[in-house]
Amino acid sequence: MAFVAVAAPVAVTGRANTLQSKVEDLAVGSRSRAGVIVGHVILIALALFSVFPVYWMFATALRAPGDALDQTLLPWPLSFENFAYVWNTVPIGSMLINTFVMSLILAAVQLFIAILAAYGFAVWDFVGSKFLMFLFIGSWLVPFQVTMIPNYLLVSQMGLLGTVGGVIVPQLAGAFAVLLMVQHMRAFPRELLEAAQLDGRSSWSTLWTVVVPNMKPALAALGIMGFISAWNEYLWPALIMRQGDALIQVGVRSFLSAEGNNWGATMAAAGLACVPVLLIYIFLQRYVVDAFVRSGLK
Repeated sequence: MAFVAVAAPVAVTGRANTLQSKVEDLAVGSRSRAGVIVGHVILIALALFSVFPVYWMFATALRAPGDALDQTLLPWPLSFENFAYVWNTVPIGSMLINTFVMSLILAAVQLFIAILAAYGFAVWDFVGSKFLMFLFIGSWLVPFQVTMIPNYLLVSQMGLLGTVGGVIVPQLAGAFAVLLMVQHMRAFPRELLEAAQLDGRSSWSTLWTVVVPNMKPALAALGIMGFISAWNEYLWPALIMRQGDALIQVGVRSFLSAEGNNWGATMAAAGLACVPVLLIYIFLQRYVVDAFVRSGLK
């Protein structure tokens, strides 16, 4: 009887502790779910806030020319007159092709130079490597407006003013591309490099047969970001190009100067200019995110 008298309070206490633990778990779970819901609501609000200007641009472009200043959220009835007007007024098709070729060449050359420079910084141990890396970081932090005039004088002396080459040459090497590739190169397994050296491969052969094939996601991400950056560049092409029908950035500027009060056509031209890069980013954005996650950059 004494044992039963002692065991009964113990059992009751154990059940009470179990019940209290379950209540605490439920409370923690409810707070966790509430935090997740609040986080998702904030993210959705930020996403809508970011996407709304793009939506408003296309909504204005799809209104009738006389309704360009309408403030309704849904454009109705839909009209493609603004797009037809832009297509017939400026050679936007050739400008899109020229800009695509320019951006593709610039992204490819930047990627090639970044691979070579990053391999040297990450694999080779040479005197002054830290100082050179510091210079690369410093060049990345310098605003473009500071180097704009020296670059303009250089391009002028080379006779490249008014040409696509003048847009490409000063941007052939990008500090950001080199820094991003260095992060990936340093994370590359040293065992594979040593095995390639024991196999008698040169540094050039090791780079292109061992390192590059195993870094396709990072290379794809860097190429995509380089292409998007070159496509979105406005100030330098506007300064170098003399013809308004060469690149889409300069073409839209000349269109604005001619038809500055035609907001529907202006939004249609801007929409056509951003469609290719939007499609590229939508379908290939996972490579960009993966590159930042793997490299450790924030």
